Amino acid sequence: MTFIIVLIGWIFSLCLHEFSHALVAYYGGDYTVKDKGYLTFNPLKYTHPVFSLLMPMIFLLMGGIGLPGGAVYIEKWRLKNRNWESAVSLAGPLSNALLALILGLILRFGPVSASGVWPALSFLGLLQVSAVVLNLIPLPPFDGFGILEPHLSMETRIKLAETRGMLSIGVFLVLWYVPFINSLFWNFIFFLSQIAGIPLQLAGLGLNEFMFWR
Repeated sequence: MTFIIVLIGWIFSLCLHEFSHALVAYYGGDYTVKDKGYLTFNPLKYTHPVFSLLMPMIFLLMGGIGLPGGAVYIEKWRLKNRNWESAVSLAGPLSNALLALILGLILRFGPVSASGVWPALSFLGLLQVSAVVLNLIPLPPFDGFGILEPHLSMETRIKLAETRGMLSIGVFLVLWYVPFINSLFWNFIFFLSQIAGIPLQLAGLGLNEFMFWR
């Protein structure tokens, strides 16, 4: 049950993340997102076989890190100004933060126990927080860089764009294999999760139940 709840919840959060990008882009001037079908909660509209399905599932199965993997193609040149470009990138992580807060409120005031849906909701909440922290890393291809990119010089943007693939791989290698950075990353996620009202012990139980094959 936990596996199904978390999987469905994660797909919903993926749609919400990408819908938020598209909605802000629409109000910012890129009306093509409506024609492309992005202003829906249809996961097929956001699906890329590698980045939307394979990569997020691999990261979940490796230990539960929230990697939004949708693909919304924004025609940035249509946006009104640089601030709207930043807002489009910020919208995705904010949607994950909002969902984490909603789950935190449910967990804070609900009849929480170590059975039923509560471990699944706790783990799902932790995933949302991890998605926020991961996405706000200010390096390409994360949303954190998308927030800053419009305000950087063209020379800097070109140089960073050339290393986009290598930087993303480097970030994950550092997060996984450098103990100090790994500890700092997860401790920050745990700190924010507690502030949001997500019980960490219950989230850990949810992770164990989600990875039922271990």
